[in-house]
Amino acid sequence: MAIKNEDRLKDIETIKSQFESLNYICSEEIATAVYLAYHLGKPVLIEGPPGVGKTELAKTTADMLGLSCIRLQCYEGLDESKAIYEWKYGKQLLYTQVLKETLGEVLQGAKGLSESVKKLQSFGDIFFSEEFLEPRPLLKALKEEESCVLLIDEVDKSDHEFESLLLEILSDFQLSIPEIGTVSAKKDKKPIVFLTSNNTREISDALKRRCLHLYIPFPEAQLERQIVQARVPKISNQLNKQLVAFIQELREMDLKKVPAISETIDWARTLILLHSETLDTELVRQTLNVILKFQEDIETVSGELASVVGRAVKNQRGA
Repeated sequence: MAIKNEDRLKDIETIKSQFESLNYICSEEIATAVYLAYHLGKPVLIEGPPGVGKTELAKTTADMLGLSCIRLQCYEGLDESKAIYEWKYGKQLLYTQVLKETLGEVLQGAKGLSESVKKLQSFGDIFFSEEFLEPRPLLKALKEEESCVLLIDEVDKSDHEFESLLLEILSDFQLSIPEIGTVSAKKDKKPIVFLTSNNTREISDALKRRCLHLYIPFPEAQLERQIVQARVPKISNQLNKQLVAFIQELREMDLKKVPAISETIDWARTLILLHSETLDTELVRQTLNVILKFQEDIETVSGELASVVGRAVKNQRGA
């Protein structure tokens, strides 16, 4: 028997368990935010450093509920034609050509300029109807028959003007299209909305007021080991503890970009591919480019590599 979404989201522990079955290990705070988002019908603004699982949370929620995930990737200059809708100009042009060829038939019986204009105006309404409308992610999410998860990714990369476009959908789950009117989501089929931000700029108070807030930090060592084990099941317990201890220490260093969870997982897969059972200084040196993305960071860590690896191996024995 299929499990209903209400049962999957009946309490916080059930959500954590459902996520774990999909290899997404989450904290109590994350599960609570998803629970409240569903039951209160509120969007969630997820903030935190890159690579901590913000986007993956939305995708996993969609997988858990068996819903489609509609993603809008934000960028500077994003406007309503790419986010909400645009008109099918090619189709409108084609129909205009057909209309011109049959203009005599269209105007047949019309007396004088006034009646001719009225007949032509009726076709203008047809050209700006839903048949000629190309929905973009925000409008698609409202029109979904069985609800969906709407992911507005990296909203901090968009302009302040775009944030204003979001306010209507975030508060009322509706959008206004001048030529057609208001399009609203069905009352019991509203999308579950996640917005993500890497904190590259301050999000407006108006947008924040409409959302629940969730901050996902870098995980503590125990949680990170659980995440690695779930995503890289072939890793040994020893290697898992060592590489997480190493990553955790790197995050305390003065680097341009500290490794995120995504880099930890990539590095774990790399070490498995290289048939490693334990960290050693030379192997770490050869694979630093997997977890560090700037050459100056690699040079900074290389100078202390032997001691950091030594502490990671030693701490693992006592973990």
